[in-house]
Amino acid sequence: MSTTPPAALLERRDAIAVITLNRPEALNAVNGALSTAVGAALEEFATDPNLRVAVITGAGRAFCAGADLKALAAGERIHADGHEEWGFAGLVTHFIDKPIIAAVNGFALGGGTEIMLACDLAVVSEDAKLGLPEVKRGLAAAAGGLLRLPRQIPLKLALELMLTGEAVDAATAAQWGLVNRVVPADRVLDAALELADRIAANAPLSVRASKRVAYRVADFGSDWSEELWAMNAEELGPLFRSDDAKEGPRAFAEKRAPRWQGR
Repeated sequence: MSTTPPAALLERRDAIAVITLNRPEALNAVNGALSTAVGAALEEFATDPNLRVAVITGAGRAFCAGADLKALAAGERIHADGHEEWGFAGLVTHFIDKPIIAAVNGFALGGGTEIMLACDLAVVSEDAKLGLPEVKRGLAAAAGGLLRLPRQIPLKLALELMLTGEAVDAATAAQWGLVNRVVPADRVLDAALELADRIAANAPLSVRASKRVAYRVADFGSDWSEELWAMNAEELGPLFRSDDAKEGPRAFAEKRAPRWQGR
């Protein structure tokens, strides 16, 4: 009896969660099953204290070809079952305060680029193409592309991508500051895991608080505003009272590696 494989997989590699989009026959296009599986994997990642960083990649020769147009044409929903709030691919409005790295291993236009934009860091294959071609089809990048791209690169460059619908290569994306690393195709996952390991070696409470503050900054105006500094103190106060905050200086003084407890 044949069974349909899971639309996304979660593999634990020590403190790293590798979440793989697993519809290679459809270039990992996003349907309801994939959104549900990715969203559930992110929830598992978020609630497991042993997992500190996630890497998201695609099975086969593509990262993600965007929305599953066949599913849409058939009138099927492509959001996660019972979790509309998670957004496209179970990810783009699903905030997790642990770091998430996109390992973009191939084709990633449209929704694939929007998934990458929703991740905190990005390692991409040197042969990858990134872009938002929706305007060429009478559509628009509704899964966060129009919202996140102007915050991640200069406005004029973002508008060039958004309004022409043309793709850029990985080298250009790196020059624009859109991605962190460009590596050979066979090194994408390894390079992302190396970056994840460097993050996971740090104090988990510190990493999570740093991510939360970085994203909350956009809610405020001047970096001199009292409200911004109050938010900073609100987020970091518990961190500086934690056991890990005591362990870091102690380990430094004793010339040994710190033993993080996550509390």
